[in-house]
Amino acid sequence: MHIDKELDVRGVNCPLPILRTKQSLSEMISGQILRIIATDPGAVIDFQVFADQTGNELMMMSETTDEFIFLLKKK
Repeated sequence: MHIDKELDVRGVNCPLPILRTKQSLSEMISGQILRIIATDPGAVIDFQVFADQTGNELMMMSETTDEFIFLLKKK
């Protein structure tokens, strides 16, 4: 899968991962994919709600030992 942009928000907590994601998405065009790497456990719910509220598609969410990976497709 082609990733258009990557955002590393490891080590920052709510609301910064979502705010930085909003900023990154504003610089992208419709259909592009943003990969986000986070460490805040609250990000799991935050990104689900963010996608629902903004219309951006949460394409994938995965968890490793200490990181969460999200793929968002800009609407």
